[in-house]
Amino acid sequence: MTEDQLTVLIIKYLKENKKGAIEKVIDELQPYDIAQLYRNLPEKHHFKFLVYLSPQQIADLIQELESDLQIEILHRLGIEKSSKVMNLMENDDLADLLSELSVEKIQEYLSTMKIEDSTYVQNLMSYAPETAGGLMTNQFVWIKDDYTIRDAVDKLKAFAEMNHTIYYLYVINDLKELVGVVSYRDLLLGDLHEKISDIMFNRVISVPVDLDQEEVAQLIERYDFVAVPVVDENKKLLGIVTVDDVIDVVIQEANEDIEKLSASGKDIDFYTKATTASFRRLPWLILLLFIGLISGSIISGFEHTLEQFVALVFFMPMIAGMTGNTGTQSLAVVVRGLISHDLDRKTVIGLIARECGVGIIIGLTCGILIALIAFVWLGPIYSIVVGGSLVLTLIIGTLAGTIIPLVLYRFGIDPAIASGPLITTLNDIFSLIVYFSFATAFLAYL
Repeated sequence: MTEDQLTVLIIKYLKENKKGAIEKVIDELQPYDIAQLYRNLPEKHHFKFLVYLSPQQIADLIQELESDLQIEILHRLGIEKSSKVMNLMENDDLADLLSELSVEKIQEYLSTMKIEDSTYVQNLMSYAPETAGGLMTNQFVWIKDDYTIRDAVDKLKAFAEMNHTIYYLYVINDLKELVGVVSYRDLLLGDLHEKISDIMFNRVISVPVDLDQEEVAQLIERYDFVAVPVVDENKKLLGIVTVDDVIDVVIQEANEDIEKLSASGKDIDFYTKATTASFRRLPWLILLLFIGLISGSIISGFEHTLEQFVALVFFMPMIAGMTGNTGTQSLAVVVRGLISHDLDRKTVIGLIARECGVGIIIGLTCGILIALIAFVWLGPIYSIVVGGSLVLTLIIGTLAGTIIPLVLYRFGIDPAIASGPLITTLNDIFSLIVYFSFATAFLAYL
């Protein structure tokens, strides 16, 4: 059944008040599918649809929706029912949701929740949103280092309702410091009377609570973890970051980089209003507009050359376009590489040398091809000017697309801000200077 067919069916059931039929359909859907159904339903049916969902289903639904729809659901449910739903939500997701509300609303909702959950959510909200602390959850099982395997198994059974986030058992000492980790395999293979301290893995890889979420994602990817513990400055265990949250981070960071690379502004999707999307794009485009005026001044500066040899104009779009394209390609390579690699002097030098080699190979290949065309059409001197200019501009464009983001990264600026349009505009300027300088140098021979 397609999404449209499912939506039509649910609307029919809602109109006919067939609660049992709706519940039967919902029970077979995943939270993501329920969220898609909620988005597709006309707004007038939203409240009635929510009435037929259990608190747990609503909690799962909310965690799959955008913040504006989450807030809409809270308002529709009212304080009393919302508090029941919030008690069932993952605390990290709940902290993200509450951060979108006013201080008064936050206090109102927190006051109706369980004290333990309310306290933990408030602690989560005190951490910066894009850090390990803002990403972590308290849905994990810890055990003491003096436990036996029997003690650990008994505790694991007691927290069976948390089985969707039980990946490892984290071992702490009397000071609540993280001292080890135990896997399910260790528990299954060990004797029930063995001490946890004898079977635990002592070298635990953890992350500080203030570590940027992108670095947390890199660490989990590097070691193929499904979860990583989060500790404070005293190595006390605070929570864990799970791989499902990291996937969300990777998608979010990738979208942000794409937005910056295209200079399209942030938070623009299929549903963004035209006026909003325009104002988010305009700042970059206005900046590039004024930078682009430099290109016009360069052309006017070589007006004498153009007046005598109008044929040069034919190759201008090709020279500028190819230079911008190679720069954008190098920029994409660098931005993608910075996500998964740590930079040191040797890596940077190697990358620049590699991209320089790429620029030379691409430049010579494309330069020779266009030189042959210019030779047949206009003669040997034009062939040298056009071919030689393209070789140099492609090398320059490749290096610009490599070095500019590296410099920005070195100064702590997000390298993705060196967007494609910026690199392209700068390379337009470089290519025109090289092209007309070359032509001017050979003016006497043209």
